[in-house]
Amino acid sequence: MNGVSIEGFAQERFSSTRDLFAANLANGTDLGASFAVTIEGEMVVDLWGGWADEARSRPWERDTIANVYSTTKTIVALTALLLADRGELDWDAPIARYWPEFAAEGKSVVKVRHLMSHTAGLPHLPERMALEDLYDWDKTTALLAAKELEYAPGSIYCYHGNTQGYLIGEVIRRITGRSIGRFFREELAEPLGADFYIGLPASEDARVAELIPPVMKGPPPPVVMNELVKKAFTDPARDPVLTRSRAWRGAEMPAINGHGNARSIARLHSILANGGVANGRRFMSEAGCRKALELQFEGLELHNATPIMQGMGLYLLSATNMLPGPNVAWGGGMGGSLAVIDFDARATFAYVMNKLRFGSCVRGAALTTVIWSAMANEI
Repeated sequence: MNGVSIEGFAQERFSSTRDLFAANLANGTDLGASFAVTIEGEMVVDLWGGWADEARSRPWERDTIANVYSTTKTIVALTALLLADRGELDWDAPIARYWPEFAAEGKSVVKVRHLMSHTAGLPHLPERMALEDLYDWDKTTALLAAKELEYAPGSIYCYHGNTQGYLIGEVIRRITGRSIGRFFREELAEPLGADFYIGLPASEDARVAELIPPVMKGPPPPVVMNELVKKAFTDPARDPVLTRSRAWRGAEMPAINGHGNARSIARLHSILANGGVANGRRFMSEAGCRKALELQFEGLELHNATPIMQGMGLYLLSATNMLPGPNVAWGGGMGGSLAVIDFDARATFAYVMNKLRFGSCVRGAALTTVIWSAMANEI
């Protein structure tokens, strides 16, 4: 279609999702992308195609990976759920149990579950931090440990866009003695053969797709912005061009700079969808997996006053009402990447692209909805 090559496969019953995926690439909705689905641990859709760069000089290959922004948070949630299932992380423990310095400025009341639900009261980085500071783990976590709370933990939902990754990551480091990127690689990615990184080695740079900034058409939609929200959304890391640098890729910024493709994300989350088992290996108990569905906060997002249901590190309610039932958890990244876990269908869905768009998860949601429709017609 217009010279755009679509590779991979979709089982015949899901052929319509291949058609939609191909159409998105042919009509310019996407430049390059991958989409993958597992059911009962089996990969039933694994598609990729288009271009890995704006100049259209590099095809999107089977092993092309991309920065997925906040979809990285779903992988952080999985990692924390794994550690809790092993009995090493207590959701109700104060952060200071693992990270004593964090108790400064009255933060001894903050619990692990507050970090997982964006209600910890630390939604933005310390003011006057430079971009380069984000690449310095010790400096960033020390500044967060010394910071005052913005509100009482658990009382307000304000998206912890950058801070959540550092906060959960430091707790994991204090418990395991390993950075979150290393712990994740050794305990999850490598055993599963999942091509996903938090802190990308330079050896993988040639495979990274170039993120294309979104184009604003017309005036921006109105957004309710108080001072707290402005601070949370003006951290020095929101320019997609930054993702092309070695400094960005190599740092561990667990909320925003995970690199992977749809196949790797779907495979990793198949652990949760399949009761803790993937590739014939048990990683977690089923109860530990379903902890992701435990409601942590229900109310309005502070930044745009839309309803939110937040589970243990994953969303439980979609603003687009696309979810087919209550036992679905998901997360997405700036510009469009998406990860969905359907616990009842024992299915996972993942979408990764390089052309960022406003409206975030619409493309991935549409592809996922096609699969759900096909599954419903089989019943």
